[in-house]
Amino acid sequence: MQVRPHRRLFVILGVVAVVLVGGGVTLWVLWHRSSARPVTRAEAIRRFHPLQGGNGGPARPAQGVYAYRGTGREALSVPPKSQAQGPTIPATVTWRADGCRVFRVDYSTNHWQTWNYCPRAEGLVELGGQTFQHWDLVFTQVRSTSTFTCDPPSVAIRPVMRAGDEWQQSCSGSSTGTKGTVTSQGPYRFVGEETMTIGSQPVRAFRFHQSRTLTGAQQGTQTADRPCAPTAWSAPSPTPRRAPSRSLT
Repeated sequence: MQVRPHRRLFVILGVVAVVLVGGGVTLWVLWHRSSARPVTRAEAIRRFHPLQGGNGGPARPAQGVYAYRGTGREALSVPPKSQAQGPTIPATVTWRADGCRVFRVDYSTNHWQTWNYCPRAEGLVELGGQTFQHWDLVFTQVRSTSTFTCDPPSVAIRPVMRAGDEWQQSCSGSSTGTKGTVTSQGPYRFVGEETMTIGSQPVRAFRFHQSRTLTGAQQGTQTADRPCAPTAWSAPSPTPRRAPSRSLT
């Protein structure tokens, strides 16, 4: 039996179509699959290296690994891709020899961020920090570490505040793999006091809302709700309700 040329062509086109559809489905599945997963408490403890000597107190919360819970999502606009944060989010407090401290949050295995906090006359201030992000783009892996400095330091908690008080924060830095400087700035608002349940105990807390716009070598936006213990020099309380939401280009 002979296959006519036009029928042979239809068969070939059909096979090509099946291959294309199959490849497209595979790519779609791989693209929407995220390599990010929650960081476990055990992993955070293995990484934790405390500064030896000294004691905790109002100006120096205890070093250690704190158990956080929260949810969030970060997204790229080009190419369009997102990955989840949480629901378990361990955080660590590590003292520095100069009396300041480093506060680190592991939103996922693909994203962590640190803040350097110091007590000053104007309140608890942020001197800067670092952010690490990893994106699985199927055909390539993108990893970047951003280092930011806040000059002048950004006030995180004032000694005296009223609900609705708002002030500006601004930090600048650079990222590996990206040329140029990135500036992150925007309003920081004291929402007010509230009661949170930590374990089974009610705890007074301050809530702040932060909005940041990234300009320069990287563009995007960032919003975050930050609950903090009411003591002006204390660490953020160990149960944030929502992780930051980010949208970057």
